[in-house]
Amino acid sequence: MECTQEGCGSEATFELHIPWTDNRVVCAAHARVEGEKDGIVADPLDDADDEFPEGAANR
Repeated sequence: MECTQEGCGSEATFELHIPWTDNRVVCAAHARVEGEKDGIVADPLDDADDEFPEGAANR
């Protein structure tokens, strides 16, 4: 699954939980930026372990 950020073709590794709109799936870079905004929570996708070092996607 690809990152839903416009113009990005990277693999989606996080789901953004956004209280004021629908959730989105994004790559790690966009999750880092968006996750810093108040109210947004970035959760790693279950299959994100393939994209991260051992155990990095554990919740």
